[in-house]
Amino acid sequence: MERMGELEGEIVRLLETRGPLSVAFLTRFLNERGVSCTRQKVEWVLRKMVSEKKVKAFYRGGNCRKHYGLR
Repeated sequence: MERMGELEGEIVRLLETRGPLSVAFLTRFLNERGVSCTRQKVEWVLRKMVSEKKVKAFYRGGNCRKHYGLR
């Protein structure tokens, strides 16, 4: 379970530095940082973080992709 906490921390650091991002960009930036993960795993962690009110989910602009940002 330590792995999930590590992934949460990396997601928070990315959102702090880059602002709101979609799942695709979060996954890409995490993999570039050397954190091996899939989009499904990132989505699962983000859903958990939204339910715990650590991040917020919203739609941005004209595309229908959900973005995630810090509260």
